[in-house]
Amino acid sequence: MKIALLGNPGVGKSLIFNQLTGLGVEVNRYPGSSVELEYGNVCYKQEKTEIVDLPGIYSLDGNSEEETLVRTFLTSGGADVIVAVLDATKLERNLYLFVQAAEFSPKMIAVINMIDAAERQGMHIDAGILSSHLGVPVILAAASEGKNIDRILPVALGEATPARVHVPYDHHIEAALKSLEKTIGTPIHMNLLALQGTGDDPVLLDAAGAIAQEISMRHRMSVSQIIATNRHNYAREITSAVIKRTDRKKPYDLDSLLTRTFPGIPILCTILFLLLLSVFMIGSWMEGIIVAAFTSMIITPFTALALPPLWNQIGFSLLIALQAGFGIAFPFVFTFYIGLSLLEDTGYMTRAAFLADRAMHRIGLHGQAIIPMVIGFGCTVPAVMSLRLLKTRREQTIAAVLVTMIPCSARTVVIAGIVAAFVGIFWAFSIYLIIFVLLILTAVVLSRITPGEQFGMIVEMSILRRPQAKLVLAKSWLRIKEFLFIAMPVLIVTSILLGLCQYLGLTELFEQMVAPVTVTLLGLPVYASTALLFGVFRKELAFETLAVLAGTANLGSVMTNVQLYTFAVVSVLFVPCVSTMAVLYRQLGARIAIITSIYTVFLGLFIGAIINILMK
Repeated sequence: MKIALLGNPGVGKSLIFNQLTGLGVEVNRYPGSSVELEYGNVCYKQEKTEIVDLPGIYSLDGNSEEETLVRTFLTSGGADVIVAVLDATKLERNLYLFVQAAEFSPKMIAVINMIDAAERQGMHIDAGILSSHLGVPVILAAASEGKNIDRILPVALGEATPARVHVPYDHHIEAALKSLEKTIGTPIHMNLLALQGTGDDPVLLDAAGAIAQEISMRHRMSVSQIIATNRHNYAREITSAVIKRTDRKKPYDLDSLLTRTFPGIPILCTILFLLLLSVFMIGSWMEGIIVAAFTSMIITPFTALALPPLWNQIGFSLLIALQAGFGIAFPFVFTFYIGLSLLEDTGYMTRAAFLADRAMHRIGLHGQAIIPMVIGFGCTVPAVMSLRLLKTRREQTIAAVLVTMIPCSARTVVIAGIVAAFVGIFWAFSIYLIIFVLLILTAVVLSRITPGEQFGMIVEMSILRRPQAKLVLAKSWLRIKEFLFIAMPVLIVTSILLGLCQYLGLTELFEQMVAPVTVTLLGLPVYASTALLFGVFRKELAFETLAVLAGTANLGSVMTNVQLYTFAVVSVLFVPCVSTMAVLYRQLGARIAIITSIYTVFLGLFIGAIINILMK
């Protein structure tokens, strides 16, 4: 038995999915699509039931990947039962999608979520009357409180039935539907889509196209507009019949502050700064504790074992990888996702995207891209993972390249530990200025050459609400475990490979091979290439390796200021760390990960060479 959850974005569908399935969730791409679906299993009455969380959409008429996927899913009978999740506070608009899905004739039930928020607004929904209008069982629920979630499975498995809804379409539309059904024999949902130019049956599309053109000429409006108007009117009639309103004192509208240029933008900057500061400070605090404990309790005793050189190198590389993953990346990933889940749970994320939209559009992105950009200053791994906030492949590609160039906290360690400490604070800040200029130039170029159309952003303002600790932690864990199960294995394998290279003397061979670049082009000591190589594993490791190879932590005594400055710039711009590339590969595929790596390598070497020439 398979159940699919269908609904608009932001109706609490994913929260219901998590409550039904627990934390054991599998994420896969739907066949023939790049859209990811979440699958979960639950045992009910000793029988396994699979639950699918379909992407949130507003309509089945469009041609976006999400809409096409859901339409194909319904047409192919991808689920035995459709659980339509509707927002009680926006019932009329949510019924539009329900009516469309009902025309595919699947077995359905309706879950009216956020009933608690609706009651606070003075709205009371009569479930019995709504059920009689829709012809399916109706459950009034509040997922944030867990109210009536336990009723969904029993009702879906035992009482689901095809909905009995009939939209009173314009008489010309009705006549067209009957004509197409009689002459071609296709069902109503295919005929409705064909009248709007959607479908893959050429015979049906030709016949429907001719009829649609005639109807449009008579009405002086498109068939899509006529159909949408009929459906909205039908949804309005149902909503008026089932909702009773009581007078409630209207609360103060915080959006009058949060969505205006002033004070909205200062508030946004403050919130993002506090988020970044929290990620950096809490992550750094956790990093110090974990790294120190790991070193004293595991690495130091291991080095005292005096194992044979090969096994010592493999074991040490494995431990370094575990220390880097759990001690360096994980604290920042953990802190970020706690903060992001808090912002999502309060409903503020949509306000932030709205305020940033105009500025981000100038570089080919939407306002929602502001979140990955800012988080990149804390850790690039969660920043890349948060690219899923962006809806199109074009935006994700542009943002991916830019995010990998942002100086994360590990790169900040290199800047602070090398340039600020030995060259000067002014020169340390100048690196950030160089990166900012390169980011803008890269963004402008990418916005011109990246394929795909740039769309305007239409975003629904989520309800502002108080976050709940249990939901925040559950949502954070679902995201954090993706890092643990994807990036960590790559970290371990890469660390062991680097350790073997060092044991076999390949790093020395590497230094000799790239000496023309390291020494001649960049003006650095020959051993700096090995430090840059280890920086691929973890950025601050470039600083640590450089000190080890130089034989002293006082780098100013063995390298000139120009060399220190050049090394820091190249290290910061150089190919992103392995964790970032692993997550980037997972998010956007090998092609984007490779192109990003090649671009950042050449960019780092090019800027480093210019600095070496100008500052000699």
